[in-house]
Amino acid sequence: MRAVRLHEHGDEEVLSVEDVDRPSPDEDELLVEVAAAGVNPVDTYFRDGSYEPVGVPFTPGVDVSGVVAEVGDAVEGFEEGDRVYGTGIGNASAQGAYAEYATIPTDRVVHLPDGADLTEAGGAGVVAVTAWRALIDHADLEPAEYCLVHGGSGGVGHAAVQIAEAVSARPITTAAEEYHDALEGYGAETVLDYGREDLAEAVLEASDGGVDAILDHRLDDYLQFDADVAATGCRVVGIGENSPDPAFTNDGAARSKDVSYQFMSMFNTPDLRLPLRGVAHLMGTDKLSIDVARSYDLEEAAEAQRAVMEDSFFGKLVIEP
Repeated sequence: MRAVRLHEHGDEEVLSVEDVDRPSPDEDELLVEVAAAGVNPVDTYFRDGSYEPVGVPFTPGVDVSGVVAEVGDAVEGFEEGDRVYGTGIGNASAQGAYAEYATIPTDRVVHLPDGADLTEAGGAGVVAVTAWRALIDHADLEPAEYCLVHGGSGGVGHAAVQIAEAVSARPITTAAEEYHDALEGYGAETVLDYGREDLAEAVLEASDGGVDAILDHRLDDYLQFDADVAATGCRVVGIGENSPDPAFTNDGAARSKDVSYQFMSMFNTPDLRLPLRGVAHLMGTDKLSIDVARSYDLEEAAEAQRAVMEDSFFGKLVIEP
């Protein structure tokens, strides 16, 4: 089979396509004929060694969708021909999605409903599970609550807007003007240009005085902002930052409103199958779509990894072998 491989850690140029033996699943794994593999920033961190280095050579890619080609000897509940999707995030050895076939442990994969698109599902794992964990598990988002999603055009952001809408919350999000229509189509009640000088005032106006939950992907930029636009009892979930030293300029804004902060990583998900099943249900009932901005073949994997870190786009990038 054909697979993207790297024999040393480095920039995108270390990626190449090789002919390798098709893997066999361990007793608790599935062998999946890959329909699509999501391209995530985390893929580049494993490639360049920023995360704990994976032994080389290896095939990158943690998000996968496809059809089961073979089941391990101890596997129950899956059969050849089943449509599945999953993510190996949190386990450096559970990679390999940039290939024609990939193995994945059964605790990181679920069935995909017939109504869900295989290509979209390939890009869903990291971003949709992160959004689900943030809003459902940590923020405990309720119907009619105002939910602010920073960066609605990104992978996590556009999934979060749809998840918020699916639970009958009232999503407010920020994005460049070119993405406003798409986000409104996905259920955002209010879409605001993130660069406007009166952004805080606009959020407060759109939320009748303050938001109930916030998903923040850039804590170093918005930690204080979140406190300023929060309603009493607001739950802020932080999933990332550009600089590792976010700080308040006035923490009294948070204390005076009993704002709670939860900083999370998808690495810590106790059972990935639970959010994966929730996301699968939404995809199967047309309540969640993963917008595939671009699709690449295996030979374009290096360009896909460059683009995921450098380009502006709406939604997700995927590789289709």
